[in-house]
Amino acid sequence: MKRQRHSADFDVAVVGAGPYGLSAAAYLQATGLSVRVFGEPMAFWANMMPEGMLLRSPRVASSIADPRSALTLEAYESATGTAPSAPVRLSTFVQYGHWFQHQLASSIDRTCVTRLTHGKMRFTLTLKDGSSVTSLRVVVAAGVSAFRRMPATFARLAPMQISHCYEGRKFADLSSKRVAVIGAGQSALEWAALLHEAGADVQVIARIPTLRWIGTHAWLHHLGPISSMLYSKHDVGPAGISRLVAYPNLVSRLPLNLRDKIRTRAVRPAGSSWLPPRLTAVKITTGRAVEHADCIRDEVRLRLDDGTERRVDHVILGTGYQVDLSRYDFLPPTLIAQLKQLDGSPKLTAGFCSSIPGLHFIGATAARSFGPLLYFVAGTEFASRELSSHIQRHALNV
Repeated sequence: MKRQRHSADFDVAVVGAGPYGLSAAAYLQATGLSVRVFGEPMAFWANMMPEGMLLRSPRVASSIADPRSALTLEAYESATGTAPSAPVRLSTFVQYGHWFQHQLASSIDRTCVTRLTHGKMRFTLTLKDGSSVTSLRVVVAAGVSAFRRMPATFARLAPMQISHCYEGRKFADLSSKRVAVIGAGQSALEWAALLHEAGADVQVIARIPTLRWIGTHAWLHHLGPISSMLYSKHDVGPAGISRLVAYPNLVSRLPLNLRDKIRTRAVRPAGSSWLPPRLTAVKITTGRAVEHADCIRDEVRLRLDDGTERRVDHVILGTGYQVDLSRYDFLPPTLIAQLKQLDGSPKLTAGFCSSIPGLHFIGATAARSFGPLLYFVAGTEFASRELSSHIQRHALNV
């Protein structure tokens, strides 16, 4: 790529300093481009995830990718004397991300981007401190915090009576409370376990008839070459689908309805195999949905679809997220209107290119185009490699 820095402050600005943003910066810097990452490193993982959490992804799929494979989780543990663990502890992963970030220190600006606009020749990023910078390209790696799914059923509850599992609420606030956790995925079930261990009176309410557990067919992973044919190292999705998911460029060529089926099957609600022993004392109701939620004085009243009621002090929503670009507050409506979308997700082509030249999206926002690998840290390798290769090979007409 022929660089023309005289027309902008940077060749590439990365919005977001989580695993995808940090990985993209490492790859882009290696090509000789002028890169700046904006945002607080690992903020979502450090501030929005529950203390004591364990990563769902296996160790082999928990490294943030860099072009030399020198900044792996194992390299961090070796450099800092951190004892390896499986599953990986949240605290370890956050510290690992900060260690990774220090290798890119000169490229990090912790100031948040409040507005992104697109001119004829460049992008302008307005920062929280009121200053602004320009860049020829922008990579959006801003994560999923803005996309929390809050079902309308719970709209009548007061803010102090309800929270989403991606909100970073402290267990100390709920340690002596009656808590209903809504959902059947990893986040919901791990929240339930952690709350119970913190002293809360917890119950889980899930729509699905039976809870699902990842790894219940562990023997399929011990069949030598056959296992390699069934599962990729990323371990995203069941046998067979796991292999397909490992090739996002192939997934991107499939019809949208088939891509959606693969994505839904690969990440359907399920908990890790190490969770059931921690939930034995937690009341779990399956096959039921909350039809109505309101306040009765200081209590929350939940009416289920079988007519029964539950009274609790607080509700935790483990209801996941739904990508909707309009909820990124730094993207103005005028820019959103120019983006081709797939029900709120950007419609992307090779190199994670959106319909606005020079604007790229990676991470969960790219999963609708490239498949469920992009929901996980393991997807940083593919995303950063493809992104940097594309940018290096395709100059913008500036």
